[in-house]
Amino acid sequence: MTTHTPPHEPGHDGRPSRIGLVLSAARSRLDRLTPEEAYAELAAGDAVLVDIRPAAQRAAEGEAAGAIVVERNVLEWRFDPTDGAALPIASDDLRVIVLCQEGYTSSLAAASLRDIGVLHATDVDGGFAAWRAAGLPLSGG
Repeated sequence: MTTHTPPHEPGHDGRPSRIGLVLSAARSRLDRLTPEEAYAELAAGDAVLVDIRPAAQRAAEGEAAGAIVVERNVLEWRFDPTDGAALPIASDDLRVIVLCQEGYTSSLAAASLRDIGVLHATDVDGGFAAWRAAGLPLSGG
């Protein structure tokens, strides 16, 4: 297990890290959801929940029930309705809720989806760890 400076903490010189600044800018554009809010939108059929965690992590930890799995490296292609690799559900108006392990990568991914025109993309504050801690439905693991 490696240790690292979480993206929200200052770098070694005490100044904000560059990725921390990028993360803050990304989050300022999102209406981040609690796990319970995300679950309610998913259950109501108002959104899709997209798990971007690597396969090994999903296998070890489980998955949020009802989530669509789209690995991070192809996310934009799958949700860009103008691209030939897009999923059939891809649309600029689609509510896409992105889920990663702790809610850092998902913020960057949701902001990237907004950059390509998926204007209702957001993420889950605290990620899958918060989803599981909230006792929301899981599958696998």
